[in-house]
Amino acid sequence: MEKKRLDEYEPGPVPSPRALDRFGFVKQDSNNSDGLLKSRSAFEYERYREERRVRKWRKMIGVGGSDWKHYLRRKPHVVKRRIRKGIPDCLRGLVWQLISGSRDLLLMNPGVYEQLVIYETSASELDIIRDISRTFPSHVFFQQRHGPGQRSLYNVLKAYSVFDRNVGYVQGMGFLAGLLLLYMSEEDAFWLLVALLKGAVHAPMEGLYLAGLPLVQQYLSQYECLVREHLPKLGEHFSNEMINPSMYASQWFITVFSYSFPFHLALRIWDVFLSEGVKIVFKVGLALLKFCHDDLIKLPFEKLIHALKNFPEDAMNPDTLLPLAYSIKITKRLEELKQEYEKKNGKITRSGEPSEKPVLPSV
Repeated sequence: MEKKRLDEYEPGPVPSPRALDRFGFVKQDSNNSDGLLKSRSAFEYERYREERRVRKWRKMIGVGGSDWKHYLRRKPHVVKRRIRKGIPDCLRGLVWQLISGSRDLLLMNPGVYEQLVIYETSASELDIIRDISRTFPSHVFFQQRHGPGQRSLYNVLKAYSVFDRNVGYVQGMGFLAGLLLLYMSEEDAFWLLVALLKGAVHAPMEGLYLAGLPLVQQYLSQYECLVREHLPKLGEHFSNEMINPSMYASQWFITVFSYSFPFHLALRIWDVFLSEGVKIVFKVGLALLKFCHDDLIKLPFEKLIHALKNFPEDAMNPDTLLPLAYSIKITKRLEELKQEYEKKNGKITRSGEPSEKPVLPSV
């Protein structure tokens, strides 16, 4: 039977209208719905603060990002501080493109995305179609079967699977592309995905999705060492209960916390991730364990696994969790652990396999 492309399917029925949160996700039934317990004056103060932040950011980046590079060179510490406080949502898509280097890639490659979507075929097309409905299923943009959101997601993932056939398509990539599509066009989202996986600014992420997930294995090894060093009692408890990071932390790295974490927290993490690189994933992972340390250290295996996949609501507050994460200093140690891992296992190659002869770290 001849396989069908997504654009040959008829869109399904439009889902019934339901209450949405400010990001477009269907609200969960709760007595503490957004804003019900806040006074009008509190709302007005928050709106005033947000408008002030937006004005500062607009002045910093200029029209369409025209002043960004100049400001970044002059005041890098101001930019870092403001990004860590959170990028205004109305400017998030543009700023993400500027800090990731994807805007430059787009300008250097006119027409390439259209060529990949329209004229090329991918061996992953059926896999992508199968997985699309699993990506942010509670978001209004992706809810309609074969609707505009799902078609855009299909196009971006299909284009990348053709652009880099060695990586192709892996399921976790859908959450990265889906998150980006909520803040930018298809073509912009595609080039940001390229910037991340190919390493336009920071270390390339493609090893997260190569056969055998070699970069995931490296990150989990580094993370396990950091847990033992920063939280020795909890690390010992994990060893005694035979808990290792692959049981709970793989998705943190594969989807950069976009899979099962509260969306408002995931966005704040992504702001810093695109600016400072993957070390924020390690820092947030350590901060979560540190915040919940006293509870986790008492739990046996089964309850521990559940707790590590279901952190309490107060641990997910970005204004509490992220300052704790920023206070954890790991940059130098992370590089040392990477070199130790590569010395033992070899560097990751494009095939996803370690190189035949381990490469010694440079002196």
